[in-house]
Amino acid sequence: MEYSPPPLFKQGAPARVKVTVFALISIVLLVVDARFHALTAVRQVAGTVLYPFQMLALMPRDAMSNMGNYFSSISALQKEVRDLKSQQVAMAQAMQQAQLQMAENGHLRKLMDAREHLPVRSMMSEILYDARDPATRRVVLDRGSQNGVKPGLPVIDNAGVVGQVTRVFPFTSEVTLLTDKEQAIPVQVLRNGLRSVAYGRGQSGQLDLRFVAPNADIQVGDVLVTSGLDGMYPAGLAVAKVSQVESVAQGAFGRVVCQPLAGIDRHRQLLIVMSDQPAQPRPAAEAPKPNGNSSSRRNLPKMAPIPLPPPPAQPLPPAVQPAQQAGQPPAAGTAPGAAAAAPAAAAPATQNRAPVPAPARVTPPAAKPAAARTGEGD
Repeated sequence: MEYSPPPLFKQGAPARVKVTVFALISIVLLVVDARFHALTAVRQVAGTVLYPFQMLALMPRDAMSNMGNYFSSISALQKEVRDLKSQQVAMAQAMQQAQLQMAENGHLRKLMDAREHLPVRSMMSEILYDARDPATRRVVLDRGSQNGVKPGLPVIDNAGVVGQVTRVFPFTSEVTLLTDKEQAIPVQVLRNGLRSVAYGRGQSGQLDLRFVAPNADIQVGDVLVTSGLDGMYPAGLAVAKVSQVESVAQGAFGRVVCQPLAGIDRHRQLLIVMSDQPAQPRPAAEAPKPNGNSSSRRNLPKMAPIPLPPPPAQPLPPAVQPAQQAGQPPAAGTAPGAAAAAPAAAAPATQNRAPVPAPARVTPPAAKPAAARTGEGD
């Protein structure tokens, strides 16, 4: 059997000769292309033909690279999403604080504007917390007796009256809101000046005008302001707006429901009106009046006594001797006309002086019997 090498291993020209020939051909092509640009079209055709094969050959490499980029991009995107979410939360919190500060700034500007228009001195305060009793409508402010706060001072905002200071501590004070059931404020209708008293309705957040006559001139939309008759609230502060008017049967009182104008449940900064008006002294309590006509007589003005009319003139009775009164005859030597002459002589005298009432005639005692006399002598 004859042995021959495979065609791949058949040896022709030596390898050095082949390398030299191909190297010379390459150098010639490079020189021709560089000098005359003769192979540009050939190069373009070759690049176009070989491009699909190049892409096909590079697909495994591109797949591995894209796979690595995919997983790395997913992790980077997840981290970026986490950072953006945390940044969004921080920005949302900052935006909320900015909105709150803008709202507080606007409210403070309104308060400062209202403070400038107030005729009395006022002090800025802030609500710390609500009172612990859920059945009342009270808040606690950050101003106390150390700041000059006293019980009874009114508390307002830029829209109207909020309440009144009821209790004062060294560094805090408690304010009873206008809508509390135990709170009342004298008001008047701005349109016609009709006066009344507004009472709180508790948790409903509204006010009532009680004991209003059925024919009172109050309409829906009327604005109620403080009348200033109590000496605490300055006159002219806005209180509420009439939202409902109900007329009842003749002879009964009507019902008027009002909505407060102030931000009782909304604002946190308030103004304490440091009213300098001294409280009016109350009249002393009257003593209890006893029953009878003596009290009515004491209240009457003193009058001068009315003089009584003089009695009619009467002649004096004739002078009668005791002997004549006892039934004895007149004494001797006495003329019978002497007794008659005496009244006649006294008559002219009575005409020149005021009449004198006649004295009462005294009846002489009767004579005692002889036996009685004898007993007395014994």
